[in-house]
Amino acid sequence: MKTHLKETKRQLLACFVRSVVVSAVTAATVVSTPAMAAKPKLEKPDVKFGFIKLTDMAPLAVAYEKGYFEDEGLFVTLEAQANWKVLLDRVISGELDGAHMLAGQPIGATIGYGTKADVITAFSMDLNGNAITVSNAVMAKLKAKLAKQADGKPVHPIKAEALKAVVDDYKKEGKPFKMGMVFPVSTHNYELRYWLASGGLNPGYYAPLKGDTAGNIGADVLISVTPPPQMPATMEAGTIDGYCVGEPWNQQAVFKGIGAPVITDYEIQKNNPEKVFGVTQEWNDKYPNTHKAVVKALIRAAYWLDAENNKNRQEASKMISKPNYVGADVNVIDNSMTGTFEYEKGDVRSVPDFNVFFRYNATYPYYSDAIWYMTQMRRWGQIPEFKPDSWYKDMAKKVYRPDIYAAAAKELIAEGKMKASDFPDFAKETGFKPVQKDFIDGVAYDGSKPNAYIDSLKIGLKGKDQVK
Repeated sequence: MKTHLKETKRQLLACFVRSVVVSAVTAATVVSTPAMAAKPKLEKPDVKFGFIKLTDMAPLAVAYEKGYFEDEGLFVTLEAQANWKVLLDRVISGELDGAHMLAGQPIGATIGYGTKADVITAFSMDLNGNAITVSNAVMAKLKAKLAKQADGKPVHPIKAEALKAVVDDYKKEGKPFKMGMVFPVSTHNYELRYWLASGGLNPGYYAPLKGDTAGNIGADVLISVTPPPQMPATMEAGTIDGYCVGEPWNQQAVFKGIGAPVITDYEIQKNNPEKVFGVTQEWNDKYPNTHKAVVKALIRAAYWLDAENNKNRQEASKMISKPNYVGADVNVIDNSMTGTFEYEKGDVRSVPDFNVFFRYNATYPYYSDAIWYMTQMRRWGQIPEFKPDSWYKDMAKKVYRPDIYAAAAKELIAEGKMKASDFPDFAKETGFKPVQKDFIDGVAYDGSKPNAYIDSLKIGLKGKDQVK
C-alpha cells in the first residue's frame, strides 16, 4: 500500500514523472527519477549515473526503485553504457556524474594505466559475483581429467591444474587457448590470471613502457577483452574457449547450453571486492554534499538487498531483469542472486554468498582491497617498475575514501535509518582487513605488506623485475 501511494503521488507530480528514453549517441537505456523534496544543501540534485548490464548494478536500481535517492533530494538518471571504457571515459569527461565501476578502474586511472585521471570511490558495491566459464568442448576434455562425486558430477572447485592438461593438449596440436575478460584493470582479469597461475599456467605479462598493453607476453593462455553481454555469443562463435565475467552471463551460457562454469570467484578468493561507485576527485570536491547523499542512498539499497537472509532477492531479480537495467531472463538472474549457482544443466549447488551487497562490511572501501588490486597490477606488469610499500598505501588512501563513507553512515545512524552495529567501528577502523587466507592457492595476503605478498606468489614479477 505504501509503495502504491508513493507511486500515485509521483504520478500527480506531473513535472517529476519518471521517463524512459533511448540515447541516440550511446544507444543506452535511460531511467529518470524525481526528487520529492530536494534538500537545499545539495550542490547538484540532478545527476546522471552510468552502469553496465550486470547483476551487481543492483544497488543503483534499488536506490532508484525504492525511493532512496528521492529521500536524499536527488533527481537521478541511470543510463546503461556500452562497455567499461566508454563508461570510464564519460565519467572523466563529465558526461556522467558517477558510475558503477570495476574496482580496479579508479585505481588504474589514478596511477595512469590507460586514461589518466583522479578517480575516487567511497562505496564498494558488492563482494564476489563472478565465475569462469568454458565452452562445452573444453568442459568435455576437462571432465576426462576431473575427480567425480558419488553422483558422477565433478568435484568443485575445479582447479586450474586440470585446465593446464587441456591447454597442454592444445599446444601439442599447435592451437592457442583463448579466454575473455571484460577490461584490463577488471577484477575478472586478475581473478582469471590468479586462477590460471595457481595451476601452473602463465597468463602473460603487460609491458606498458614498451607500448605493449595486450598482456600476452610469455602467455600459456591468450586473454583478451570482450564486453560482458557479448561473452556467451563470442564463445559460442568459437572466438574464445572460455571467459571470466559477472552474472548473469555465466548462467546464460548454461541456459543456452553452450558452456559450463568451472569455478566462482568466491572459490578463488573468498569475499573479494568486486565493483565500486566511482566519481572524479574534481566532481567530489565540487559537490561533496551531493556525493555524500548518493553514498547514503546506496548504503540503504545494499542493506535492503541483504536484509533478513536475502529475503528481498527475488524482488531484486525481477527488478533488474527489466530491459532498462540488466535485461536478462529473471530465472537466469535468480540462479545466482538467490544463493544458488548452476554449474551445468541440473547441477545446482548452494552458494549463499555468491552475491554479497552489505554483510561482512561489503560496502566499506578498505585500503587493503585497493592494495590487493595494485599487487596484481604489479605482478603482471601493468605497474612496470618496483614500488615501495609506502607507495601502495599512499595510492590506496588517495583513491579509496572511507572518510566520505563514514560521514554518510553516521548521518544515516543519526536519522534512525541505520544502526551503529550495521557498520565497522569507525573510531577503531584502520582500513586494513585482517590477514586473508582464503585464496585457492593457500597464499595469505597482508595488505600492510604488499611487496612481501607479491614476492610470495610463484608466477609473476617480483622485487625489481621488469618485463624484457
